[in-house]
Amino acid sequence: MPTVLEDVAFGPANQGLSPQQCLHCAEEALKQVGMLAAAQKAPFHLSAGQKKRVAIAGILATNPNIMVLDEPTTFLDPPGRRSLVELLDRLPQSKILVTHDISFARRLATRAAFFRDGKIEAEGTVAELAERFDWADPA
Repeated sequence: MPTVLEDVAFGPANQGLSPQQCLHCAEEALKQVGMLAAAQKAPFHLSAGQKKRVAIAGILATNPNIMVLDEPTTFLDPPGRRSLVELLDRLPQSKILVTHDISFARRLATRAAFFRDGKIEAEGTVAELAERFDWADPA
C-alpha cells in the first residue's frame, strides 16, 4: 500500500521528474494543504476531509494553472466543508468547480454556467442562476 507521500508524488513522476524532485513537489504540496504530518500514513487511514486535502495536494504537486474539482464537498461534514472552502479560496490557481452545492458555489465562484443535456443553458453569477432556476440553499 503506498503512503500519502508516494500517492502525491505520482503526478510529478508521470511528468518525468526525478525521484528527488517528485518527493520535493509532493512534500511542498502536502505542506500547502496542511497534510505533511500524514505523509507516511496509508491513504485509507485518513478521514474524508483529509483524503480531499491529499487529493488536492496531488493536483498541486503537478503545478497546474487551473484546477478542475468535481463535487468536492461530497462526504464532508460542516467543519470539513468550511475548511475546504478556506483552502480553495487561498489557492492562487483558477478553479472550475462542478457542484450541486449552491452555498459552496456562492462562496467560491465569480461566474457560473448551468448545463442541461450537455449544453450551456444559462450563464451568470451563482446568485443570478439560483434565482432564475429557483435553487434555494437547503435550510
